[in-house]
Amino acid sequence: MTAAISVSGVAKRFGDVQALEGIDLEVRAGEFFALLGPNGAGKTTLISILAGLARADRGAARVLGHDVVADYRRARRLLGVVPQELVFDPFFTVRETLRFQSGYFGIAANDAWIDELMANLDLTAKADANMRSLSGGMKRRVLVAQALVHRPPVIILDEPTAGVDVELRQGLWRFMRRLNAEGHTIVLTTHYLEEAESLCSRVAMLKAGRIVALDATERLLARFHELALAVRVSGAPVPPALGARARGGADGRLTFRLAGYDEVEPILAGLRGAGCRIEAIELAEPDLEDVFVRIMSGARPEAAQ
Repeated sequence: MTAAISVSGVAKRFGDVQALEGIDLEVRAGEFFALLGPNGAGKTTLISILAGLARADRGAARVLGHDVVADYRRARRLLGVVPQELVFDPFFTVRETLRFQSGYFGIAANDAWIDELMANLDLTAKADANMRSLSGGMKRRVLVAQALVHRPPVIILDEPTAGVDVELRQGLWRFMRRLNAEGHTIVLTTHYLEEAESLCSRVAMLKAGRIVALDATERLLARFHELALAVRVSGAPVPPALGARARGGADGRLTFRLAGYDEVEPILAGLRGAGCRIEAIELAEPDLEDVFVRIMSGARPEAAQ
């Protein structure tokens, strides 16, 4: 089966900044895929290359087999991109904006799909409102609708829920799950890593223009299988031997990384033996945020598939 997105040896430099350095990546058709990384890692540059907004210095990128340079029109028609920036025309209503966007792709009489998009994104009540009168969250909903108005089989969401309310997030993810179940490929970049963990079956992590981790979400989590024991104590100083093992938090809690459950009681016994009063305790499996922090700090998972 042809990959939804195929990137081979892509590099891009802006002056002295090497934004991307030899990226190789394949997103399978029908995947819900996460592209994660800190600010400046190269995520938006890669998306811009796929969307034809920037040209790679070397390498090739394809959308469903269509080269984004040699076959730009077809590649662009197969792709819907929700950008980070709130870019909009202030002189049109929401419905007019979506009709014009349909026209850019040569689609006439698209009102039924436009109505469905607005209903799913809770924009129906704002259909005849001028774009400049909308709140930031409403404008972002319109950007999502614009990206979907031509029914693209591949959808890229670049920080789609940044600065928006919980209700929109939940509604957007319900709609995206539905589209993914119908066969759409979705690539998500987000700083809300719990979203990526719950939605995406596979994850790529970028750092300084390179992919430093790429694997199924569950396997990536399994490679960092340590438990985390968080304890808040009072009444006496923490014994130095235990304090050296712990990471302190802003709320005064200590977090211990454990290889297994059998390490819990010795730690608690050591704290009690030193006269510490245990006020709160939490035992948690590693989540994607924890994995992300560790990889960005230099921890290296095994080679991914």
